[in-house]
Amino acid sequence: MKLRFNKTVAAVTSSAVLLMAAPTVGVVSASAARVPTYTIGYQGPLSGSYAYLGEYMYYGALVAINNANAGAKFGKLPFKLKLARFDDQGSSTIAPSQAQAAIQNPSLVAVVGPAFSGATEASEPYYSKAHMPTVSPSATAAALAKGARNNFMRVVAGDDVQGAADANFLVKSHHVKSLVVINNGSFYGAGLAAVVSKQAKKDGASVTNYTDPTTGSCGGTASTTEYAATATQIMAAHADGVYFGGYYCGFGLLLGALSSAGYTGTIMSDDGSWSTGLFGDTTPPTAANGVYVSEAGGGNANLTGKLASQFTKLSHQKAQGATYAAQAYDATNMIIKAMLSIKRSPNIKVLRGQLVVELHKLTFKGVTGTIHFQGNGDLARNSIVEFAQANASTKTFKVIGHS
Repeated sequence: MKLRFNKTVAAVTSSAVLLMAAPTVGVVSASAARVPTYTIGYQGPLSGSYAYLGEYMYYGALVAINNANAGAKFGKLPFKLKLARFDDQGSSTIAPSQAQAAIQNPSLVAVVGPAFSGATEASEPYYSKAHMPTVSPSATAAALAKGARNNFMRVVAGDDVQGAADANFLVKSHHVKSLVVINNGSFYGAGLAAVVSKQAKKDGASVTNYTDPTTGSCGGTASTTEYAATATQIMAAHADGVYFGGYYCGFGLLLGALSSAGYTGTIMSDDGSWSTGLFGDTTPPTAANGVYVSEAGGGNANLTGKLASQFTKLSHQKAQGATYAAQAYDATNMIIKAMLSIKRSPNIKVLRGQLVVELHKLTFKGVTGTIHFQGNGDLARNSIVEFAQANASTKTFKVIGHS
């Protein structure tokens, strides 16, 4: 959602802000009283429009926690682990309260997440001040890694990598000469679209930029005609390519409008649109057929074998296509590895700071690849950007290549 996932969601009622941390999850035996128990948090959308994505990541992290407690990954641990849920609904409005709840947990040592870029940006002032290590499985906005804070890390590539690859895909591979770049006004969508626009110009294309925030979220209340004016402008510009920075709900509405207008050019979006929800939000669904989407940093890596079976048993979902579950699994294991590599201070605030330092030192071979962080929290390796094409009849995306 990168959505892959701001991914910013629809406005919520004031009562939703009361959704604070849910009870922690994890099996700790009675004999565990002899060893300390630490909590790792997961922050992301666990209710609302993007709950399915958040659940994928949550259960990916839980597989790691359960295996570590069982001694299956690192051998017998000198401590026990629990996993806590912090539901921010993917919203930058709710996220700060969840970050503050996490910080106040006296046994919480690190956070897997936040999941969405906008929610991450809203949470990080609190996490950074508390020296809380946050390892996101999916927040890709380039700006997240450009500040002075060093507690933020991510196991996926930033949008600066993906956006440049997307522009090259359109201009160099598909020979788009006139490109319209639209963003949904979100922290995520606007940032990614800006990178695409800049690189496309470098590649020699003429670029027209639009910000259309009418559907910055996936709340299911938008009008199917709201992109009609934008589609009319695109037709008048005679653009042979369109790029949409945002999420599947807005992208689906745009596709319907372009179809009605008779547009036949090349159309592309990001991982925020790489969702089967796109087909349900596109009218007619056939308007999504053949459009391109992309994903950076192995975003479509899946848990396989025994890990996949464990994931399915816990979540009742197939591991194949469980977006960012593998990244959450790797992020959690990196935190556990760091815990084992330090002399753990009894002071939880000091311990959190120790983990920040150790996580920056680690090189970890995970299911998504070898992970090492740069000083700004970005991956210290070249990341592959995958490209896929939508098939409306099967409601699937077929990977067609990579950068």
